[in-house]
Amino acid sequence: MKEILVATHNQHKKEEIQQILGDAFKVTSLTDYGLFDEIVEDGATFHENALIKAEFCFQKTGKPSLGDDSGLVVEALDGRPGIFSARYAGNHDFGKNIAKVLEEMKGVENRNAYFVTVMCLVDETGPHYFEGRVYGDLTENVRGEKGFGYDPIFISKDHEITFAEMSAEEKNKISHRKKAIEKFLDFLG
Repeated sequence: MKEILVATHNQHKKEEIQQILGDAFKVTSLTDYGLFDEIVEDGATFHENALIKAEFCFQKTGKPSLGDDSGLVVEALDGRPGIFSARYAGNHDFGKNIAKVLEEMKGVENRNAYFVTVMCLVDETGPHYFEGRVYGDLTENVRGEKGFGYDPIFISKDHEITFAEMSAEEKNKISHRKKAIEKFLDFLG
């Protein structure tokens, strides 16, 4: 079983990646290694932030490390929240982040948005990037209890329920993270 160190303390993200990767891999996290140093994500793009996280983990442990940066990109908000998705309202409180997006979108007809995940694997061969996107629309209010982040206000194309109304299995079949991980798996062969 090959170990992949994912640059996160987010248990939901770790579990989601483990579920998508399956039994051939053991997904570990920063928490599993007791790495609680703050990783300063000061990149200007999803790619730069993913690289910063993966390099940090690889340098600390020598394990193949996967950094990812994900976010919600809203057309009518000129791409915001974008790379600031996790701290859009000033901290990592997704209730406040969602409220801020919904407030900014009040009365806006164009609800087009997409989730993006950029993953960067850093190992002894250097960095490798994998990107996944899922397109959809924003709701006008919060719907659903499952998932995390902006899931309660996002409906992907060809669906009528939000990510937060889907089971983990349903979401993981179509998510941006799933699409990035599929590219990652293709790379691993």
